[in-house]
Amino acid sequence: MDKSFFIRNRSKLYETLEDQSLTILFAGEAAHQSADESYPFYPNRNFYYLTGITEPKVVFVAAKFGGKVTETLFIQRADPWMARWYGETITPNEAQDASGIEAVELLDTLDSFIRGQFDGRVYKHLYMDLEAKSWEFPAKPANKFAAKAAVTYPYLLIHNLYPVLSNFRVVKSPEEIELIRAAGKITAEGIKNVLSNAKAGMKEYELEAYFNFVLKSRGVTEFAFPTILASGYNGTVLHYSANTGTAADGSLVLLDLGAQYQYYNGDISYTFPVNGKFTPRQKTIYDIVLRCNEAVTKMVKPGVPFEDLNDFTIRFFTEELLNIGLISRPEELRKYYFHHVSHSLGLDTHDVGNYREIKLVPGEVITNEPGLYIPEESIGVRIEDDVLVTENGYEVLTKGLPRTTDEIESYMAENNKNVR
Repeated sequence: MDKSFFIRNRSKLYETLEDQSLTILFAGEAAHQSADESYPFYPNRNFYYLTGITEPKVVFVAAKFGGKVTETLFIQRADPWMARWYGETITPNEAQDASGIEAVELLDTLDSFIRGQFDGRVYKHLYMDLEAKSWEFPAKPANKFAAKAAVTYPYLLIHNLYPVLSNFRVVKSPEEIELIRAAGKITAEGIKNVLSNAKAGMKEYELEAYFNFVLKSRGVTEFAFPTILASGYNGTVLHYSANTGTAADGSLVLLDLGAQYQYYNGDISYTFPVNGKFTPRQKTIYDIVLRCNEAVTKMVKPGVPFEDLNDFTIRFFTEELLNIGLISRPEELRKYYFHHVSHSLGLDTHDVGNYREIKLVPGEVITNEPGLYIPEESIGVRIEDDVLVTENGYEVLTKGLPRTTDEIESYMAENNKNVR
């Protein structure tokens, strides 16, 4: 992503800030796992959205005073010995090139820098990204800093930037859309490789390996989320991700997976018969879900309330399941359909923002993922696409996969020697 993207995002943020304010944001750092191991590091997505920096322990400070904004990045001091073990940390020039922020200081000067900001200036506001899901949510560096600031500078009004930045991220720029499109394309290629190598009796993790190979060979180093590759009954468990079962002959395999490309995510759900042939019952359920997917896609356009998509899905599935006798009363639908049909997609797979309470607008990218789960029949079907809201309607970003039952059977017959 070019630094101009991050410069635009910061400029948009500054327009919302009060004068006489400090903004302090943290990239975060990897959590300790065990012994000398840490979990993988992933930059705070709001921090990345504003700076383009992907390295741990970096801090961003912006001061708005007298209508003028000054920006400073604080990076780790170079340590030649640690570089021998873990590689070089980001340099000032690299930080400038990534972010477009000219002032770069060393992290160990941050405390004195902040004290200096209050020397001769009267700040009234402190803005921070204070995401917290619950009382038990682990305290992040920003939350700890805010607590300390509230004691040290009790006259400051502390503001939470998390909802502001989250809502900025709902509408994607053209650059972001292209990265999501690329992530979806790589994800689809991985799915085709699974189809081309599937056979009855394989372990779910063996099938998963064919997806992983395509991603790694395309230079993708991270997944959008832990891959769901669920066969038979496992496909009726919404977030099953153990991937240790056996795909028995005659079973369906439900995939929910995605590549992460330059920090933007693809998210596709796909269902196919491991032996290349749907049973009549599987085909009936699959066709219901596919028709729902297609109908929901056609609803997407600016001005449609986001919740209308799920309301339609509930009505559609209720009528269809009543018709085939799977349910006898509408209230029984929740046994077989119990999630939402859509979520926003971007830097996070379940992307942030207040999109559920508003109407669709151009530039949003959402998923379309109706599903039916029938545990007593070991049938789970979910079909998911990534959809861009355009000025006049929609564009499906995850095209190119065989979707109908006939297309899937034909594709597997042509490309998979195990099902011929």
